[in-house]
Amino acid sequence: MLCRLPRPFLFSLSLLVTTALAQTTPTPETPWSVRMADAVLKKYPDSIAVKENRPASWDYEQGLVLNAIERVWERTGDGHYYDYILRDIDRYVGKTGPIRTYRMDEFNLDNITTGRVLLMLAQQTQPGRENYKRAADTLRAQLTRQPRTKEGGFWHKQRYPNQMWLDGLFMAEPFYAEYTALYDRSPDSATRHFDDIAHQFALIEQHLIDPKTGLLYHGYDESRAQKWANAKTGTSPNFWGRSIGWYAMALVDVLDYFPENHPRRADLLTYFQRLMPVLARYQDPKTGAWYQIVDQGSRKGNYVEASASCMFVYALAKGVRLGYLPASMLSVAKKGYQGILKTFVKTDPASQQPVLNGTVSVGGLGGSPYRDGSYAYYLSEPIRVNDLKGVGPFIMASVELEIADEYPLGKGKTVAVDTYFNNETRKGDNGPEPFHYLWNDRMHSGFWLWGKTFRELGATTVTQPQAPTAQTLKGKDVYIIVDPDTPKETPKPNYVQAADVDALDAWVRAGGVLVLMANDSANAELPRFNQLANRFGIQFGYEQVNPVQGTRWSDGKLTIPANDPIFPHVSTIYVKELSPLTLTAPAKPALLKGNTIIMATAKVGRGTVFAIGDPWLYNEYTDGRRIPIEYQNFQAGKDLAVWLLKQAK
Repeated sequence: MLCRLPRPFLFSLSLLVTTALAQTTPTPETPWSVRMADAVLKKYPDSIAVKENRPASWDYEQGLVLNAIERVWERTGDGHYYDYILRDIDRYVGKTGPIRTYRMDEFNLDNITTGRVLLMLAQQTQPGRENYKRAADTLRAQLTRQPRTKEGGFWHKQRYPNQMWLDGLFMAEPFYAEYTALYDRSPDSATRHFDDIAHQFALIEQHLIDPKTGLLYHGYDESRAQKWANAKTGTSPNFWGRSIGWYAMALVDVLDYFPENHPRRADLLTYFQRLMPVLARYQDPKTGAWYQIVDQGSRKGNYVEASASCMFVYALAKGVRLGYLPASMLSVAKKGYQGILKTFVKTDPASQQPVLNGTVSVGGLGGSPYRDGSYAYYLSEPIRVNDLKGVGPFIMASVELEIADEYPLGKGKTVAVDTYFNNETRKGDNGPEPFHYLWNDRMHSGFWLWGKTFRELGATTVTQPQAPTAQTLKGKDVYIIVDPDTPKETPKPNYVQAADVDALDAWVRAGGVLVLMANDSANAELPRFNQLANRFGIQFGYEQVNPVQGTRWSDGKLTIPANDPIFPHVSTIYVKELSPLTLTAPAKPALLKGNTIIMATAKVGRGTVFAIGDPWLYNEYTDGRRIPIEYQNFQAGKDLAVWLLKQAK
C-alpha cells in the first residue's frame, strides 16, 4: 500500500542521506557519472550558481546539469540526487507558479531548458507538484509567443532578431516535445505542435548545412543584416563544435517524445542519421576528441574541446542504444569517451574530486562586444575548468557508456507488464488515467524505474491490456502480472480464468518467463490468482507477513544471503505486508524469513516462474526518496531484471 511521509520528515531524511554519502570516498570502481555528479553537489551544496560571484539565477546551464543529475538518480535509485534537484528548483518556483529571476519578455530560448526538470518534478508523488506544472506552463506560454522568422523558426532571443542558432534547438525543442506528449490531449493540437517542432529542425537542415562537409554552421540570419552573416546564405562563417553538439543532443533527445506514428519522425531520424557519420569523420584520430572548430584540426591555434566531445559521445552512444545508428558507431563513441577521460578528466589533488578541463566558456554571434563568428573569435574565448556546459554532457555521456556495457544482455527481448488483471484508474491532470505498476507512471505507484532498468539492460518494455492467449503472448519473453484487481479497485475486474491458466502454462513450458507479484489478501484478488499460481506449485497465503507500523522500517526488513543466485549484489531489502507462499513441486524457495517462504521459483518445461507476495519494486520503494538507504530495493530490482532476462532463452 502507498503511504506518504510529511515533507519535514522527508527533508530530514534527505539531509541524513546526503551527509552519509558526502562522507563516502569514491573508489576507482565508482562510475564516472556518479563521481562527477557528486563533485557538482559538493561544489554547489545549496544550488547551482552559474556565474562566479553572482547570485544563482534561472539559467540553461543549471537546467543542463540538473537534467544530467536526474539521469544519475534514475540510474542509481539514490534519492539524494532527487533531493538536490528539488532544493535547487524550489529556490525559483513559488506556490502559484512564477519563476524567480525569469523574464518572459526577453524571449530567450535558453530559459526554456530547465523546463525539462519541471516536467519531471510535476510527474512525481511530491507535495506541491502542481506548482512545477504551472511553472512549466509559463515556459510553454513563452514558446507560443516567441518571435519567429518569416518561415516560422523561433528567434534565438528577442535581442537577436531573425536569427536561428543551433543552440536553440536543444534549449527549446525537447521540452516542447515532452510537454506536448504529456499534456496536449487533443490529437489535432498535438499533431500540429509536433509538426511545429519538426519544422524547427527542418529549417536548420535547410539553411545551416554545408553541402561540402555535411557540417552545420552555428547560426543563420534570415535578414542578412548581421555582419557575421553570409550575404547570400545568411549563415555564420564557421563550424563551432559545441553548437553542433547542442543540435545532435536535441535530435536524439526530442525523439524520446516524438510519437512513433507521426509522419515527421522519419525526418528527424534522417537528420540524425545524416549528421552522426559526418561527425565520426572529424574525430581526431590521436585523442579521440573533437576540435573547437570541427573541420580545422590542423590549423594553428585550434584545440580539442571538452563540451563538444562529450555531447558527440552522448548522442552517438544513445543513438546506437536506441537503434537509430548502426552498432559499429559505438566504437566511435567509446574511442571518444576514452579520449575525454585521458585528455580532459583529472583529479584535484586538494579535494580529490574529479575535474573536467578544456571547456570553452562561451560562443556566440553578434552582441556587444561584437562576435563576428570568425576563426579568431572562437579561439579567443577563455577555456575553463569544470564549466557546467562540459560537466553536464560529461555526466550524460558517462551514463550512456555505462549503459552500453550492460545493454547486450536484454537486446531483442521483450518484457510485458499486464494491464488486464490489474487495470486501475485515478484522477489525473487530464481526467481519469490508468495507474499502478505501469512503466510510464513516474509517481510512487508506478514501475517507471524498474522499467527503465529493463530498458537500460537492452530489453523492450510493453504493456499487455488483453487477456493472455497464444497470440497476445507471442513475442513476449518476460510477462509480469501484478496485484490482480478486486471489486473495490475496479468495478468490473478481469479475473483469472481457466483459459488464462492454460495459455500461460503453455507459454511458460515453451520457454516464457512468468513473474507473479501478489499483495496481501486485503488488497489483491487471491482465490483466482492462486488457480494460476497453483499450476506451477505456488500458493499465495491469506495471512500477512512483515506488517509495518508507521515508519518502523525494520519491521519490513528482509536479509538476502551472501552469494544469492538471484540477488548477488544485495544484502538487505524492504518488503512490507506481503502474502507468504506455500509450495509444492516443481516450485522451490528462493528467499526465506525463518520458516516463511517469501520468494519462490519454478522450472516448468523450458520456462521459469518467479513469485513473491507483494509488488515491492514500484517507485515508492526503489527511488531512494522514502525508505532508508540501507534497503537496497533499487539494486534488487536490477539484479532481478538481470536474472529474469538470463532465464529468457
